[in-house]
Amino acid sequence: MKENRNSITELFGITYPIIQGGMIWTSGWRLVSAVSNAGGLGLLGAGSMYPEVLKEHIAKCQKATDKPFGVNVPMLYPNIEEIMDIIANSGVKIVFTSAGNPRTWTPFLKDKGITVVHVVSSVKFAKKAQDAGVDAIVAEGFEAGGHNGRDETTTMVLIPSVKEHINIPLIAAGGIANGKSMLAAMVLGADGVQVGSRFAASHEGSAHNLFKQRIVEAKEGDTHLTLKELAPVRLLKNKFYEDVQNAYANGATKEDLISLLGRARAKRGMFEGDLEEGELEIGQVSGLIHSIESAGDIIQHMITGFEKAKESVTRF
Repeated sequence: MKENRNSITELFGITYPIIQGGMIWTSGWRLVSAVSNAGGLGLLGAGSMYPEVLKEHIAKCQKATDKPFGVNVPMLYPNIEEIMDIIANSGVKIVFTSAGNPRTWTPFLKDKGITVVHVVSSVKFAKKAQDAGVDAIVAEGFEAGGHNGRDETTTMVLIPSVKEHINIPLIAAGGIANGKSMLAAMVLGADGVQVGSRFAASHEGSAHNLFKQRIVEAKEGDTHLTLKELAPVRLLKNKFYEDVQNAYANGATKEDLISLLGRARAKRGMFEGDLEEGELEIGQVSGLIHSIESAGDIIQHMITGFEKAKESVTRF
């Protein structure tokens, strides 16, 4: 991909319109700085970081790269006020918010000179985010890993639908892991792409190596969106997933599901490597990930694949 400027590269000051998703237990300073140094935008995953841990990762990232990077903040997590204060006082210039009302924190962040992007899963929430004053929107399709929208709208439908209703930059997420899917998303109307699962299986990612290997081994149909009564999440199928399905079959209540989930289930699976009892969050596109690579190689392979895909389409 030629280093042409578009609305996303201009907004963030990056070379390529590729954003690394700020995933819990995976997106630490090593991955973020590697992505930013390679020309994309790295995002710290604040959702799995206590405030002091986030402060440490921001400082280490600032030492490891002089390129732009940001922080992804799921607003449903505790300590949100302290997290936002840390971000504002640490010199972070880009924040992606999710899982909450963008009106709550967008004015505060914008007043600090911070670029704000909000993650949505529907046209309705995209319009609300634009009205709240965010600088760009991530529209995340049903294919995506981790916490997801309840409407089950796929990326191919969601991106052009959102594009019709907003006039700020649009980033596509969900099911994007190579140059072909990047091109498809941009043809549908996206100005850039956010990539999660592909970077989860990177050398620099902070997830456990056993989890990374499980991603590489995943096949089509190995993930499923579940736990909608709590917060919809796409998981790799394992013993914990089967326990959830058995609970549903036995008429589990919301309280039963909360009890079954317990605490730190995602940390147990993704960070500590318990592939049976842990929660293994990953996207459908895991079935197309066949190797663990460096973040820089992932970006270069995406750009090369993007250019080749463009050439193949023009020969039709």
